[in-house]
Amino acid sequence: MSLTPDKAMNTARVLAEALPYIRRFKGKTIVVKYGGAAMVDERLKSGFARDIVLMKLVGINPVVVHGGGPQIGQLLERIGKETRFVEGMRITDSETMDVVEMVLGGLVNKEIVTLINHHGGGAVGLSGKDGGLIEASKLTFTRNGPVLDAPEIIDMGFVGEVKSIDISVVNMLISGDFIPVIAPIGVGEDGRSYNINADLVAGKIAETLVAEKLILLTNTPGVLDASGNLLTGLSVGEVDKLIDDKIIAGGMLPKVRCALSAVNAGVASAQIIDGRVEHAVLLEIFTSEGVGTMISPRGRVD
Repeated sequence: MSLTPDKAMNTARVLAEALPYIRRFKGKTIVVKYGGAAMVDERLKSGFARDIVLMKLVGINPVVVHGGGPQIGQLLERIGKETRFVEGMRITDSETMDVVEMVLGGLVNKEIVTLINHHGGGAVGLSGKDGGLIEASKLTFTRNGPVLDAPEIIDMGFVGEVKSIDISVVNMLISGDFIPVIAPIGVGEDGRSYNINADLVAGKIAETLVAEKLILLTNTPGVLDASGNLLTGLSVGEVDKLIDDKIIAGGMLPKVRCALSAVNAGVASAQIIDGRVEHAVLLEIFTSEGVGTMISPRGRVD
């Protein structure tokens, strides 16, 4: 079936707009944190896999880091394991850590790899334990309270943070024309596995690779101002002021801090985008408007 003249013109316009971005990002590395609705909606899952394959085919090197909180929660519920959270973080005992490894390093990771490969990519799944990719340390978490004389220290179990990154295995895959798909599990000096926040892992990997972009998929339009309007481009200084003014707060705060850290470490820009939009990754990379908030040293510059 042939295109109507209007549709043909629109298609040509989209392709023409993408051309300078393809030229700009060819040969560059882009780290994408995959999570939220884009991981559970079948249409969005398929669209994400096609986006990653297209990026690779036009010469960009995508590196995918994924979450999997809802999938972990579903399996824990199925086996009758109670889940406790402290300020959004899952307390992870030894039994829960076994489930985390099974879900993140197995079920979820292999599903993403299969989807990308089904659409013509060459994805390889890793956890942070493979090739010594992520050395972790136990997360120390303290909480202040109005009736406490001193901060309360809470044992989160096998919840970790990134101590160091050895990017050798990722570089080997990129040079072999593969797409790395990374589960955010690290290993400590004690040989134990640790569950690490996927945004944090994506940011640290982007920093170590000195990636061109860090893209964080979320279930929100991006960073909003005090009136609820989307802020499409922010400089580092503007982000700091929004944090100081408590306009950026709650669940968005750790994502923004992760993006800030990456930009301050040499990543050219970080995007917090709406993963509920079909083909959000392509729209952010290959169009001037994008679908979220770009954080860079000078704000959005297209």
